[in-house]
Amino acid sequence: MIRFRPRRLSCDGSAALSLIERGRVSNRSLRFIGCSSHVTRLQSVLLCGLAGAVLAFAYPRIFPTGVTLYDPARAYNTFVFFGTQDDGLGQSYLIDMNGNEVHQWPQGGSPPLLLNPAVTGGKTGHVLVQLSTIDPAPGDATPVRPAIFRNKTIGELDWDGHVVWQWGSEAPGGAARQHHDLHRLPNGNTLLLSNMIHPIPGFTLPKITDDAIYEVNARGEIVWRWLASEHLQEFGFTPEELKLVRQTKDPDYLHMNDMTPLGPNQWFTQGDQRFDPENIMVGSRNANFILIIEKKTGHVVWRLGPDYPARSASRQKFPQPVDQIVGQHDPHLIAPGLPGEGNLLLFDNQGEAGYPPAAMQTIGGSRILEIDPVNKQIVWAYTGLDSDRAAWTFHSSFISNAERLPNGNTFIDEGMNGRFFQVTPAGEIVWEYINPHFTHTNLGGGRSLTNAVYRAQPVPYNWIPEGTPHSETAVVPPDIEKFRIPTQGK
Repeated sequence: MIRFRPRRLSCDGSAALSLIERGRVSNRSLRFIGCSSHVTRLQSVLLCGLAGAVLAFAYPRIFPTGVTLYDPARAYNTFVFFGTQDDGLGQSYLIDMNGNEVHQWPQGGSPPLLLNPAVTGGKTGHVLVQLSTIDPAPGDATPVRPAIFRNKTIGELDWDGHVVWQWGSEAPGGAARQHHDLHRLPNGNTLLLSNMIHPIPGFTLPKITDDAIYEVNARGEIVWRWLASEHLQEFGFTPEELKLVRQTKDPDYLHMNDMTPLGPNQWFTQGDQRFDPENIMVGSRNANFILIIEKKTGHVVWRLGPDYPARSASRQKFPQPVDQIVGQHDPHLIAPGLPGEGNLLLFDNQGEAGYPPAAMQTIGGSRILEIDPVNKQIVWAYTGLDSDRAAWTFHSSFISNAERLPNGNTFIDEGMNGRFFQVTPAGEIVWEYINPHFTHTNLGGGRSLTNAVYRAQPVPYNWIPEGTPHSETAVVPPDIEKFRIPTQGK
């Protein structure tokens, strides 16, 4: 079903053009099926144009939400799990391919995560979410960060919403402060990315929001810990860049937004110890780097960034060396058994970041990059151009993620626009959904209505309790050149 919802304008056309001209904006084991003739490439392109209007910097106030295009034979069919963000902890939703909401939980997270039954003792429908927040102290004049960055406890909920495990009071300072990522490990422990607010010698600011990683066992004990500031010299900064880092006016100096265990991979099987499955990949949005941390020592053993060659203005051909990535999200190795297994997949936001800020292309647009992590070459990419539209029609300057699917499609969350879609290897869009849940947040630089989604997760049918209904009915979009909202009274 296609629904229509109001949305606030992000800026008018002249403001968007001004931003572009100044260069301030950039213009994991499932089952699938394959292409019904009733959804043509032209129809996909038309719908992409409709989405392009939504995604441009001055997109319309009214636009369709829900599923806007769906080819059941060419899409990979799953549930999709995601959370909304508001002034509280948000809410989590499970939808089917037709956008039907089959289940929800009254908590969200950063991000909420639906767990593989392999790490829950076979129990289906369990999620990791944030349960409570730290309230500001009376009289505290410090700007209040969003709830997802000041959470007190995280927890595991079952299908019915009952808490089966929680952690936070045992954390340093009595609060989990988990943000951006968390994982349940095969040994039953939970790995989470957290903040530690403390002075760091050599920094201009008196207190810094440092990034920490904790491994917590079922009893709530921290059994492994890593702190970013203890490894500054390993992140690849030149002396000049490191000086800028220490002089930053932003306490969240690295803003790490990804932390994931490597898991089994071909590189380790072939003898490359840097890719030990227990090692951990992290990404810094603000500093434009991706690292692999050796679990045994805590040292960095592999790195991409923070310095890259400039991007070419011409259409890229692959393979080619990695060029300028800016403000990336969700770097991870493609799991064994999936097309591209072992390669690094990430959402290259092309959102302002870097010490100093990286140069970006005038016309903007984000990219999905698949990278050979050993040769550090791009082997596949997706941009708006691959769906036969302008580069800026696919763009999210922050948040977002991408996942490879078993049939070779790639699932994409264009986060700031609340848009999820699947593309084929050739870039054809075969499923698209616009989040209909709007909340008031401060994400947009001021209080505003948004349907933004930090991360979305395709979920195999067998991860959900048996008998949960789901629909797989084709959705053919209207002709964008003829589609109109009826005049009132007609």
